[in-house]
Amino acid sequence: MTKKLMMIPGPTPVDQSILNALAKDTVSHLDPEFVKILKETLEDLKTVVMTENGQPFVIPGTGTLGMEVAIVNSLKKGDRLLVISHGFFGDRFVEIAQCYGIEVEVLASEWGKIVEPEEIARKLKEKKFDVITLSHVDTSTGVCAPLKEVGEILKQFPETIFIVDGVCATGGIEERMDDWGIDILFTGNQKAFGVPPGLTNAVFSEKALERRNSLGKISAFYMDVNRWMPVMRNPAGEYFSTHAINMVYALNQGIKLMLAEGLEERFKKYKRFALAFQSGLKELGFNMLAAEEIRANTVSTILYPAGIEDLPFREKLYENGVLVSAGKGVLAGKIFRLGHMGNISENEVVATLSIIEKTLSDINYDFRWGAGTGAAEKVLFAK
Repeated sequence: MTKKLMMIPGPTPVDQSILNALAKDTVSHLDPEFVKILKETLEDLKTVVMTENGQPFVIPGTGTLGMEVAIVNSLKKGDRLLVISHGFFGDRFVEIAQCYGIEVEVLASEWGKIVEPEEIARKLKEKKFDVITLSHVDTSTGVCAPLKEVGEILKQFPETIFIVDGVCATGGIEERMDDWGIDILFTGNQKAFGVPPGLTNAVFSEKALERRNSLGKISAFYMDVNRWMPVMRNPAGEYFSTHAINMVYALNQGIKLMLAEGLEERFKKYKRFALAFQSGLKELGFNMLAAEEIRANTVSTILYPAGIEDLPFREKLYENGVLVSAGKGVLAGKIFRLGHMGNISENEVVATLSIIEKTLSDINYDFRWGAGTGAAEKVLFAK
């Protein structure tokens, strides 16, 4: 089978050096070489999220495990949680919290829009919340939350724990954990990190660890960060659960690539790729769901023009060599989602748009050949 361009919002394309790391010999979780790599990975994770004193955790699982880890280690039954929801994954916080008897209130935006910081501030002044959750980028809608502004608001409410879902942002969009007052930040491997899925990567502030300790015994075993803490601080001498050895090798290499490129350069690159895709697609007659000022740089949510049906378009696009994602929830059939993060270059951007143009031709859609690729190249190669 011909290899497809995987342009979905995760998993994202994986560099060969990461695959090579994943294929290394599996050793003991107490092997000195593995211990060294795990320690290195934990420190590098702190660098990615820009924290000095945060405690990193790397736990076998995926992004949804990260959500649950954050909830169960900061809230107990009867506590109050404020969920800021910008789409499907914001709503998932609600489902998880309800499983544990937590009192949940939701501030939700129309899909494709955001809850404004002023509205969040008003809600926090109405009553005390133990925790607030916010997805930096909701993968279902492609909106990017004003994380810094919300962090500034929360400095007025020091007893409230600030949880950030960074799954579709961390490593691709700036996140200053210490400066912005984030208490728990979690992500997965498979998006901006460009690593195969399989690990939850989380960082807890000192305040978040104090909250965990104040809860006493919690309704979780594997997800209890206090059980993982000895391993994270001394992987050579402590045991809780056998680690995903080879996944840690892969994550280590993925972060090394990220840091070698430079975080600021990576952020700029993804912004340029986003603008290139959006400019090219607009020339072909598509529109973006999210307004320009709140669009994520890691994923685009693209509205179909009249005359294009979702499933036939995506099936023909896949046949031609590009995989994109369908819309979720209320957006199913109205949009497709295009990822532009992980280990991609200008080549993938131009190739994807070229194949989209071929697909439009195949379905007899009226457009000007080269309009999409030409608009993208102007962004990508502007001097």
